[in-house]
Amino acid sequence: MTTIQPLLIYNTLSRTKELFSPLHEGRVGMYVCGPTVYGEAHLGHARPAITFDLLFRYLLHQGYKVRYVRNITDVGHLERDADEGEDKIAKKARLEQLEPMEVAQFYTNKFEDAMNALGCLPPSIEPRATGHIIEQEQLVSEILKNGYAYESHGSVYFDVEKYDKDHHYGILSGRSLENIKDASRELAGVGEKKNQADFALWKAAQPEHIMRWPSPWSDGFPGWHCECTAMGRKYLGNHFDIHGGGMDLIFPHHECEIAQAVASQGDQMVKYWMHNNMITIEGRKMGKSYNNFITLPQFFSGSHPLLSQAYTPMTIRFFILQAHYRSTVDFSNDALQAAEKGYQRLMDGWKKLQRLAEGQKVKGQPMVEMSVVDQLRARLYDAMNDDLNSPIVISNLFDVCRTVNTLCDKKASIKAETAQALIELFHTFAFDILGLTEDTASGNKAREEAFGKVVDMVLERRQQAKAEKNWALSDEIRDRLSALGFEVKDTKDGYSWTLTK
Repeated sequence: MTTIQPLLIYNTLSRTKELFSPLHEGRVGMYVCGPTVYGEAHLGHARPAITFDLLFRYLLHQGYKVRYVRNITDVGHLERDADEGEDKIAKKARLEQLEPMEVAQFYTNKFEDAMNALGCLPPSIEPRATGHIIEQEQLVSEILKNGYAYESHGSVYFDVEKYDKDHHYGILSGRSLENIKDASRELAGVGEKKNQADFALWKAAQPEHIMRWPSPWSDGFPGWHCECTAMGRKYLGNHFDIHGGGMDLIFPHHECEIAQAVASQGDQMVKYWMHNNMITIEGRKMGKSYNNFITLPQFFSGSHPLLSQAYTPMTIRFFILQAHYRSTVDFSNDALQAAEKGYQRLMDGWKKLQRLAEGQKVKGQPMVEMSVVDQLRARLYDAMNDDLNSPIVISNLFDVCRTVNTLCDKKASIKAETAQALIELFHTFAFDILGLTEDTASGNKAREEAFGKVVDMVLERRQQAKAEKNWALSDEIRDRLSALGFEVKDTKDGYSWTLTK
């Protein structure tokens, strides 16, 4: 493993930063709640994917062997996130006259395409709820056997009140059972349940319900909360390190997962609970339930009324990473355009840095010493080890860009070995850990290279005009490029340019 400071992560369960210590030395089990695949992925889906991709990348960088499990919900998630109503995927299938699995497969493919575009590494395992019905039935049977569930009209419900007497329901969210009961009194009746706070482990299917499986209790389907507990245990064991997701899942989803695990096996399954904060629009959570979401394909194409332009996947990734994962991020075109400029500034700095690989010596100018690189390395690791503080990492990478600009302006010297160390450090944090890539608005690197060659050709003509003392033509080329958004600088060795718009 890389010799660095210990990683401190924020454990939602204890509401404090804790020193990360895996259950099995050198191996990490991580489970993250994935999407319910009944529509296009939106910006709210991108944030947990990028947050836990950052954690995944950093743990790998530290030398851990990580088993990263991210589930696909393709059954059991009912409308209004409740125990009543229609299955979201079945509803979509009915409206579009498709098989439910057609809908699930189509949007799973779209989700994975979007995650690839955003630079997210694929998980080690991506299980589907429909592929693990047996494991979910086994979980329900264990909870029934231990006395923390009851059968009612072919459905099985978790007995929250009985569980709360023996353990405590609400340890993750900080809620008490009385609070939950008070909040549920507005709902009409309890139907099949003993208490409104009880949640479904297994639901008997109504005659019109398409997605159903045989069970000891009825032909039906598992409750939404069961899948993560069952699949997490199957692939990571009865005890694993990290469970993550958006903070909107803390209650009821993750609270119910904790109760299911304790009720079935007698103790908690997860050591660290981590949650990213929300993407908001005008202060309100972005999501399908509020009908205020913008899909990722719409961001990439610019085809939404709230968007003033298209944004590349790397702009979206940079936009999310420039805020700490536990802070709220409010959507606006101004914020995205600032992220676009910031991302481009980093990529411009990277290109300039590569041109310094052989080092340079400028008479009378100070030397950038290796100690500068060592100090930068310490700051970058300190930031990542402090609860994945990606904004501080980005701030330090901008410091590199400022140093590079000083070098390019011939105001400093640097040895080749120091330049190489700086290049390696920048690459490690910008590309390997933050997961950024050198994309363009079209995502076509060949087109970017051709674009750069055309600009160089125009500037070479300007150099020729200057050599011929044709100052009018030289100034005209510079001014026209400036109007198009190019910043041209004359240097001792010729010229340099950047695109500022």
